[in-house]
Amino acid sequence: MSEIELILPLSNPVLIFGLILLIILFAPVILNKIKIPPLIGLIIAGAFFGPHGFNILPHDASIELFGKVGLLYIMFLAGLEMDVNDFKKNAGQSFAFGMYTFAVPMILGTAVGFYLLKFSLISSILLASMFASHTLLTYPIISKLGIAKNRAVNVAVGGTLITDTLALLILAVIAGMTKGKIDNEFWIRLSISVVLFAAFVIFTYQPLTRWFFKKHNDSILQFIFVLSLVFIAAYLAEVAGVEGIIGAFLAGIVLNRLVPRTSALMNRLEFVGNALFIPFFLIGVGMLVDVHIFFKGWETIIVATAMVLTALVSKFIAAWFTQKTFRFNVDERRMIFGLSNSQAAATLVAVLVGYNIILTPEQIVGLHLEGFLYPGRLLSESVLNGAILMIFVTCTVSSFVTQRGAQNIALAETVDADEDGSNDEKILIAVNNVETTEELVNLCVTVKSKKNRRNLYALNIINSETQGISDEKSAKKILDKAASIASGTDNYLHELIRYDSDIAGGITGVLKEQKITDLILGLHQSKGISDTFLGTLTEGILAKNNVTTLIYKPTQPLSTIKRHIVVIPDKAEKECGFPFWALRVWNLARNTGAKMIFYGTEQIISYLRDLNKRHTINAEFNLFDDWNDFLVLARDVKLDDNMMIVMSKKGYASYHNNMTYIPSYLNKYFKSNSFVIIYPMQEIEIEQVDLKNPSYNLLRHRLSKLDDIGKSLSKVFKKK
Repeated sequence: MSEIELILPLSNPVLIFGLILLIILFAPVILNKIKIPPLIGLIIAGAFFGPHGFNILPHDASIELFGKVGLLYIMFLAGLEMDVNDFKKNAGQSFAFGMYTFAVPMILGTAVGFYLLKFSLISSILLASMFASHTLLTYPIISKLGIAKNRAVNVAVGGTLITDTLALLILAVIAGMTKGKIDNEFWIRLSISVVLFAAFVIFTYQPLTRWFFKKHNDSILQFIFVLSLVFIAAYLAEVAGVEGIIGAFLAGIVLNRLVPRTSALMNRLEFVGNALFIPFFLIGVGMLVDVHIFFKGWETIIVATAMVLTALVSKFIAAWFTQKTFRFNVDERRMIFGLSNSQAAATLVAVLVGYNIILTPEQIVGLHLEGFLYPGRLLSESVLNGAILMIFVTCTVSSFVTQRGAQNIALAETVDADEDGSNDEKILIAVNNVETTEELVNLCVTVKSKKNRRNLYALNIINSETQGISDEKSAKKILDKAASIASGTDNYLHELIRYDSDIAGGITGVLKEQKITDLILGLHQSKGISDTFLGTLTEGILAKNNVTTLIYKPTQPLSTIKRHIVVIPDKAEKECGFPFWALRVWNLARNTGAKMIFYGTEQIISYLRDLNKRHTINAEFNLFDDWNDFLVLARDVKLDDNMMIVMSKKGYASYHNNMTYIPSYLNKYFKSNSFVIIYPMQEIEIEQVDLKNPSYNLLRHRLSKLDDIGKSLSKVFKKK
């Protein structure tokens, strides 16, 4: 005990790390009791324990390192969780908001600096660029509440890329001016380096990641690989002349389609960031807060007050303009304002660069700064202190505003979710091979409704006539693996074992007992699909149950699929199962981001186009109505494509005789591709509906309780 030295600030790395972990654990919990958002709790804790507080924790290189990692992580997750299809759809809105949130602070900030604070024009412009940029500091609130795909969030995130890029470009230009290097060579060099950096990330990251994921299925290796790409992109961005946050954000967008929102890898990435790296960044920001600056004279107070008010007012005006332009509601405006108001990373960069630029008398004359209030520095110490206060105030306001808007939107979506089909939806995976289990679970969590996290089941059938201890152990091993994979995606999987001499009969019994709505069956990669299998399936399972059935043969990880080729028969829209299998296809598209290429008749294509206008996915629509020439599709299918074929049972509207040849076609011409054969629910046909029929009433009930995509599909059903 005598050797323990409690000299402040602490120097023992073990003690420092342990204390920080305790801060991350308790600060949000304690301050949340008085309605202070967790993010602000960490910033306040950083100020309390930091050098300007009780000087318990040092603001050393380790804090700066983890803080930098946390900042890059925020931008990476923002790009990774962005709905790329909605981003494309709302690209005009993102651009407009980006220009609003850049131009308004630049104009107002320059005027305040030049006319009110009496700065030089160049200093005023640099000051305004600090207001124009912002950090997505409150994005973890959005992510935690599960509304990252909201249109307002997409607009705010897209606008962030625009305004931060322009603000950092102004910083680079001003820094170059003070060094006398702004000429044609400067612009050419900057343009070429940025283009080369962006091209490298865009054109190499996806194929490289797809190759790695195919070769290495280990979750830890995949996690480390993705993080490596993020920080390499951030470094390359800095080499190109822009900030690393731009590189991290671009890496997130590029890897968006290879890390599905429902995957275990995404869950791990979010967990590590939100549990460790991002809190370190917030604590580091808090350590910069110095309350003593208010006692250094009126000049600091005046400058700090002007900076805080300008930042708040200009960002609110930009959010208000965006709301009125695109008719967003109040809560969406709150989220846009909350996400774009917090100042941190780019602000610190700008103020430190300006403060550290020391001008010579010759430079002052050459830049026409003879009336400069603070000769010798481009930005004064008062601006440096004011920037720290501005960071604290804007982050605090942003946290409260974002949390209020996000909670209201999440609550509205929860009310809708109470009325959707997530409570009625029950998906069963029949597993009997440990090698295909992971991909079957991945497919299940990808096609399910987003609110359904507990109504998932895995079933293994043990032959009751030949059962042995080894069979039970094997079944338990497979089911344990399935449950583990599901838990890695934050879903709960019920494990079921059934003893039956008839596999089809055993599955049928479970479907009825558990009231299953969807069934997923798997085929081993080395085996094809046989006519006998389909015959047994149709006769033993489909004929006796009203469920949507997916037969999946994976040849590569689902996340590495580039395109899904969806082949739909004529009159598929006339059958009662149409909305339900279409919902699965749409969920697959939205959660993976892969391109969907639909082949069908003019009628079904028109319905799907209409659905795509309401719920945008990356889709292409092609007319195809000749199943006698089914093999013509083979020339359009590539190596990383997945075939999805909608089938039908004999005697129903969409059945075609050539469907009997599908197994041989897949085995011979598409053996290198993954495929999913979809058997829709086909209990009754729309044209034969009797409103008093209890089966129809059950179907109508299920349609009325679908999620937002399903409700749009149900409108098509009701029209027919």
